[in-house]
Amino acid sequence: MTIKRLYIVLGFWAVLCRVEAQSDTLRLIFTGDIMGHTPQIKSAEVSPGKYDYTPCFQFVKKPLSDADLAIGNLELTLPGKSPYTGYPMFRSPDALATALKDAGIDVMVTANNHSNDSRALGVTNTIETLRTEGFWQTGTFKNKKERDVFYPLMVYKDNFKLAFLNYTYGTNGVPTEAPTIVNLLDTVQMATDFAEARARKPHFIIAVVHWGLEYQLTENAEQRALARFMMREGADMIIGMHPHVVQPLKMESYKGKKVLVAYSLGNFISNQQQPNTDGGIMVQTELILKKGAAKATLGDYGYVPVWRYIHKGSKKTAYYAIPTYLADEMNTLFPEMPEVAVAKMKAFATALRKRLGADAEWTKK
Repeated sequence: MTIKRLYIVLGFWAVLCRVEAQSDTLRLIFTGDIMGHTPQIKSAEVSPGKYDYTPCFQFVKKPLSDADLAIGNLELTLPGKSPYTGYPMFRSPDALATALKDAGIDVMVTANNHSNDSRALGVTNTIETLRTEGFWQTGTFKNKKERDVFYPLMVYKDNFKLAFLNYTYGTNGVPTEAPTIVNLLDTVQMATDFAEARARKPHFIIAVVHWGLEYQLTENAEQRALARFMMREGADMIIGMHPHVVQPLKMESYKGKKVLVAYSLGNFISNQQQPNTDGGIMVQTELILKKGAAKATLGDYGYVPVWRYIHKGSKKTAYYAIPTYLADEMNTLFPEMPEVAVAKMKAFATALRKRLGADAEWTKK
């Protein structure tokens, strides 16, 4: 190579490096509903009063940890003491939070229809436990002062400044005991909250909402109306929870603005047995921030099917959340898993691809 040509090549790479340096990328991943049914609690008990949920998430630890920020929906309470119960009043051991943190989740939203299952003590202890484990948390609050100070949740990661908002349609008729607060889908209050979020000038505003009808595979008119409302108020991304089944992942538009809306991520882990509740999706997105820009933009995005596997061992039952892209490796990763279970996992993924579109599946593993 001549010296002149070498200079040209080196100059090209220098320009390329400068261009790449002019933007930053933040990788996000969202999980569906994290449930705590009675059989799950029993399976996690390793000795009287001692619990370990870590094995449940061993197969999803890599995609969660590889993301810059992993966000989960904790659809249960952590009262800090027994009795621990499943449906209809979800009260799980604090050890679940320890395992979820170990798995790589960074942000936990807690506004859902089971937020009050342990009354005020559960709201408060759930918040304290999550904070102790090192999570960012939002959606429920110990009192108004804390909400005023910490809401919207502002997350600073690398060069990104993100605002998270979280709401639920209700709390199953269980009243919120003062002074605790559970964020409800009250559009008057939400408009105020979104205005506050905009005033803080984040690069991206993300709303995580508990809405819709259980077990319905498509979103309803009320969800679409709420999505338009939040888009109008400044939401840059909307992630839905609650139906316990996966609903469409769509790029919605409002006055020329395009917003990714995941209407329901389904279940991340649970013991539900109804059709289509044996798993969900993780939604992965990339945010792109150009140097000096006031707002980030959405880059690549897609979904990762996650199947809930119940392993019935000789001594006890165990629960696992497994990305379906590992299906062909399970005979090595988990030799005890029968082929019929692997076939069910593949069938779950195939059905999701048919409904959501195979082209939207995330392939960057």
